[in-house]
Amino acid sequence: MSNPQQLRYSKEHEWLSGAEDGVSTVGITEHAANALGDVVYVQLPEVGATVAAGETCGELESTKSVSDLYSPVSGEVTEVNEDVSNDPSLVNSAPFEGGWLFKVRVAEEPGDLLSADEYTAFSGS
Repeated sequence: MSNPQQLRYSKEHEWLSGAEDGVSTVGITEHAANALGDVVYVQLPEVGATVAAGETCGELESTKSVSDLYSPVSGEVTEVNEDVSNDPSLVNSAPFEGGWLFKVRVAEEPGDLLSADEYTAFSGS
């Protein structure tokens, strides 16, 4: 398993893309997707909602368990991935591509996000 170098990672196993026009993409890592098992339902934040770094903003339900979704940054949700809402298995099959979860206009980014190498050491993946 390889964590893309261009992304940053939270200790709650979410990833964050670099900002494009102030907007970053958020998803869960392959490590988290594998730990969850087959994802069968996602509850994403609503467009226009304000999310806060480290706080719950949604939920992922798998055949094994239910897990909270945490936002790695503070800001306003600008888009949610409807493809994932319609086909939650994308979280498992393409966590870094088509399985992204939402986009956020970043207001504040915490200083504790990890590089790919730091996340790999943290998660053991």
